[in-house]
Amino acid sequence: MNKFEKDMIEILKKGKEKFNITATKAEFEAEGTRIDELLRLIDIANQANVEIALKVGGCEAIRDLLEAKQFGVKYIIAPMVETPYALKKYINAKNKVFHEKENNYVEFLFNLETYHSYKSLKELVSIAKSDNGCQGIVFGRVDFSGSINLSRDEIEQEKITSIGEEIAKECKNADLDFIVGGAISSAAIPALKRFNKIKLNRFETRKIIFNSSALTNKDLELGLKEAVKFELLWLLNKREYYEFIYKEDEARINMLEKRWKVLEKEF
Repeated sequence: MNKFEKDMIEILKKGKEKFNITATKAEFEAEGTRIDELLRLIDIANQANVEIALKVGGCEAIRDLLEAKQFGVKYIIAPMVETPYALKKYINAKNKVFHEKENNYVEFLFNLETYHSYKSLKELVSIAKSDNGCQGIVFGRVDFSGSINLSRDEIEQEKITSIGEEIAKECKNADLDFIVGGAISSAAIPALKRFNKIKLNRFETRKIIFNSSALTNKDLELGLKEAVKFELLWLLNKREYYEFIYKEDEARINMLEKRWKVLEKEF
């Protein structure tokens, strides 16, 4: 445990107490988290007594699901579920890996993050509500905006927020969890409060997941600032770790290169 990791633990402990932080998150998908990195994050989360969320690599990523089961993560998220068929594949895959009783200890979610998937919202919700289906939807605002040719800077437009409210209503009617991610900063608070009037269980930055009750905290902006600091510390720690690996054999490589040059001349 180094200073970076100790500081991350303190952010999570403080955040759990003051800002309703419930979990930290890793991604096999866009972030490309390696197993050794995931293990470090799990250790940090365990010491702070928060949960782990893991976004797997796809709707039928069996190996990712097996590793999620092995490491005991709380939330499993499937990315880019664009069609009802993809959601069925995800449900079938997770039910192969997790027995029915094990489903009680894990929450299975899927990302709704394109306009194409939004057009199938009612069917997706119906499939999610099936026996041994899914427990909720994550509205990925950045990719959703990109799918309708809006930039990240345009994510707070009324069109995006109104669609989010529609998804929240469908989740409420179906008793599914509704989670929002993508460009979550102080600028997102008004939209999050609108979702919360309908239904909102959690909202998430790249590495930190907040319970929706955090929206009543007058110091929430400070909590979001701490989430940025946590991610920065995570990346600094990651860089230092791989720099050490890169340099650990440097002296021997230099020695062998010099020896090889001598051997090349001899032969």
